[in-house]
Amino acid sequence: MYAASREALSEAREALGSALDSVSAGEATAAAAQTGAELFSVVSLLDGQRPLRNALADASASSEARTALADKLFGGKVGEPTLAVLRIAAGRGWSVPRDMTDSLVRLGQESLLRAADDQDQLDTVEDELFRLGRIVAGNASLEQALSDRSKPASAVQELLSKLLYGKVTAITEALAKQAVGRLREAPAEAIDALSHLAADRRQKAVALVRSATELTSEQVDRLGTTLEGIYGKPVTVHVEIDRELLSGLVVRVGDEVIDGSGAGRLAALRKTLK
Repeated sequence: MYAASREALSEAREALGSALDSVSAGEATAAAAQTGAELFSVVSLLDGQRPLRNALADASASSEARTALADKLFGGKVGEPTLAVLRIAAGRGWSVPRDMTDSLVRLGQESLLRAADDQDQLDTVEDELFRLGRIVAGNASLEQALSDRSKPASAVQELLSKLLYGKVTAITEALAKQAVGRLREAPAEAIDALSHLAADRRQKAVALVRSATELTSEQVDRLGTTLEGIYGKPVTVHVEIDRELLSGLVVRVGDEVIDGSGAGRLAALRKTLK
């Protein structure tokens, strides 16, 4: 995003936080979950109505006119926190209209993760999203089905909903369904990004570890402690088994990769011998 869109997103996020903070403690979790679901629904509407999307982000129209349009379209149809976000989003300048809808998606995700946090489910949601991402990445047929743009988004979401029914929290299901219904990348990558977003809310880094063998809980704990010393903050360690590594580990934290695997050492040796 360019500066205008980053500033608009920041103001919309602040409006969302203020609106949810004003909700009574007993209703805060429900309000955050409702806001996330409503923002996803609004984005679905705007994605299907390009003229409407462009009108709400039309830089040639006054801020007041765009805000009034948001009030007319959504007033009385969504909760106050959602409307507060939409009024800010409509009234601010965006570099391109797509930035507005992408930002509404992000704020919807953040609202749902806030609801999970309020229910002490954030760890669970992060873990479920990670495991779902690994399942999708490891199943070519499933990934192809979730990537099929010849089908309506609703059909793809229904497929995922059937797969997840009764197996994950409602928040994990809502986040994953929205992600596959509005893909900008491969399904596994989109779901992994949600897992990272959950970790960010917990102020943790995420280490994706591929291991040639099963690791004990003690080994995972030691690895986490070592990585925390390197990165200076708590690290969530997710481990998957990859027998092709022959031995050792490959650790990815963000864009950094630490390859201590047997396969990696062999590859490095071959390179030096060329």
